[in-house]
Amino acid sequence: MNKLNGNRYGKIKQTLSGMLIGAAVTLSGCASTGGVEQQVEANPVDPYEGFNRKMYVFNDTVDDYVAKPISDAYKFITPQFVQTGVFNFFNNLKNINIVLNDVLQAKFQQSAHDTGRFAINTTVGLAGLFDVAKQFGLEQNEEDFEQTLAVWGVPQGSYLVLPFLGPTTARGIPGSIFDTAANPVTYVGAPVQLVSMLNSRANAEGALKFIDEAALDPYVFTRESFLQWRNSLAADGKVDVSDDLLDFEEEALEDDVNAASGQAAAAEQDASGNTTNPKAFALKLSADNKEFEQVSNSFSSTAQSFDATAKSFEEASNKIDQLKFK
Repeated sequence: MNKLNGNRYGKIKQTLSGMLIGAAVTLSGCASTGGVEQQVEANPVDPYEGFNRKMYVFNDTVDDYVAKPISDAYKFITPQFVQTGVFNFFNNLKNINIVLNDVLQAKFQQSAHDTGRFAINTTVGLAGLFDVAKQFGLEQNEEDFEQTLAVWGVPQGSYLVLPFLGPTTARGIPGSIFDTAANPVTYVGAPVQLVSMLNSRANAEGALKFIDEAALDPYVFTRESFLQWRNSLAADGKVDVSDDLLDFEEEALEDDVNAASGQAAAAEQDASGNTTNPKAFALKLSADNKEFEQVSNSFSSTAQSFDATAKSFEEASNKIDQLKFK
């Protein structure tokens, strides 16, 4: 019996060893194949994705443990009207750089527009604390040296994620150097620069939270959003929607139509028995959704107004009660 059990144990051991060796060979082959496929399918705009992802995780960690707590404390301590004034102040200083790049891009009419905006906010707006120019129809433009380089024909280059600085491109690095040199905040004391960074981080809280909660891959979402934003700025908003995005929207549209076709088979046929065009049906749903969103936003605004009014009446009632007790 012992000999028989020993033979069985030996066979089982050999079988398990063979399975483990086979699995190891298979996994190593898959890993090699995956590596080749990853190199073939690598995004040409992001050839350093491995390094960039590490920097993204590093920056995200620094933000979670350093920048975010300080920013949250700043927002908790600082009243909202002060935060708005700080934002307007630094945003007004940025107009100096905008005017310079307007001239470098030969946008002379826009440079006059931005110069007038800067002059009004600096004087009437009390050094930019109040955005008075917006009330005169002088909206804020976005121009920087990277856009100027794009106008001059300099290619965008590779996507990069720099430690502490975040996403940029090969063209954006010299652009950031020029913009930093043209910003008056660079030449003032560290406390003012710290307030500027805190204000920027506080204003970005909503976008960062959305990326963390909504994106399946926050790195890819950040990369694609950043590149589309930069391309839109470089082309003054005249950027065609990419084919990939159109394909994605068409696939999503088809999925929605196919999912709804089983439940709305009767609605998809007209009086003659012909099938309604799915795309037209989807467009109608999209239009209805937009109308519903507009009505919903109107009701939301009305509800907020009623809430504010009710709150005012409640405060007035409390004050009257306090006077009665006195």
